[in-house]
Amino acid sequence: MWKINPFSTHNNAGTAAIEFALIAPVLLILLAGLVEIGFAVREAMMVQEAAEAGASYAVQSGWDSTGILNAVTTATGASNIDASPAPQLFCGCPSESGVTHVLCTATCTDGGGPGQYVRVDASIPHATILSYLGLPIPSTLTAHAVVRIQ
Repeated sequence: MWKINPFSTHNNAGTAAIEFALIAPVLLILLAGLVEIGFAVREAMMVQEAAEAGASYAVQSGWDSTGILNAVTTATGASNIDASPAPQLFCGCPSESGVTHVLCTATCTDGGGPGQYVRVDASIPHATILSYLGLPIPSTLTAHAVVRIQ
């Protein structure tokens, strides 16, 4: 146990309180930033899950725009997830950079015919907790998934 020496010329009794008062704002800003980033990551994972749920529905049930929209909006239980823009059905050929949009009557570079693909987009608005933190988090988080159905 520490005892204060009454004969000492230096009194350090309030030093810890002053140090805490100086460092507490920095710690609170760090904590607020971590919470803000945590909520944004959670929402980003939810919107990606919603897009993948819509793509999974398209793989299982084929092209059904209304069913895909319902799968996206009900995938996570969040009421503010939107399937925007609407799901798209297109013909495409696989390439090194992804799927290239082509006419359904075209021939792919490998000599085969194009496949039918569905692109599912999802978005969720992100409201910042503390806007003055200056974190570069977008106000709308988006995700998309592309699957081949034929």
